[in-house]
Amino acid sequence: MLHNTKGIVLRVTKYGDTSIILTAYTELFGVQQYIVKGVRVTSKKGANKGVFYQPAAILQMEVYHSPMKQLQMVKEVSWDFVYQNVYSDVLRNAVATYIVEVLQQTMQPEPHPELFYLIEDTFKQLDKGGPQLVGNLPIYFLIHLSQTMGFGLQGKYSVSTPVLDVREGQFVEKVPAHPYFLEGLEAQTASSFLQVQFYNDLDTIVLNGTQRKKILELFQLSLSWHYKKFSEIKSLPILQEVLK
Repeated sequence: MLHNTKGIVLRVTKYGDTSIILTAYTELFGVQQYIVKGVRVTSKKGANKGVFYQPAAILQMEVYHSPMKQLQMVKEVSWDFVYQNVYSDVLRNAVATYIVEVLQQTMQPEPHPELFYLIEDTFKQLDKGGPQLVGNLPIYFLIHLSQTMGFGLQGKYSVSTPVLDVREGQFVEKVPAHPYFLEGLEAQTASSFLQVQFYNDLDTIVLNGTQRKKILELFQLSLSWHYKKFSEIKSLPILQEVLK
């Protein structure tokens, strides 16, 4: 059956001589794999088609979908949103690459509209936001991805709960026996991320490189505990270098 759905490109692999297999997170079906024919031909027409299939691209897709098949078919695609800066700016591209790699390891083949809109909005803000907002997006995204998936952090920083126990996923009174916690200014900052209501609020959160590195790594570790096949995020060192 033919459907129209938005899709966010997660991965592209070569298939045969002229085609690709597209892995996309779709609004209607969750993660799906599609055969896209004729994209890798050397003609001008083929080259024009190939421009759509870049990681993080937000597409409008006309697809054939059968629940019994693992590999679906694409009939037609067009831009749903055209980036102005993501692919040309080093910082934005590093953030996009990191988020896409996290999504590759966490997304499931079931529809989750709220999650799709979080991803879509995050990439749009990445394209148009200022440097401070862009630098804070990876942490913001990990926190809200966890919340949307049902295992977000609980509570907030206070005099009575000044420590964030990342393993337990909540703010607590005392430092735990394990090393997976934040305290002091880092715990306050993590709490600030939890209170963000609008993306522009990320402009008000100031972090140095050391703080950003520690918070991001702990939240990524926390996310990994919920996915058995979660492996090393290879783009993380590059992102951290760019964010220094």
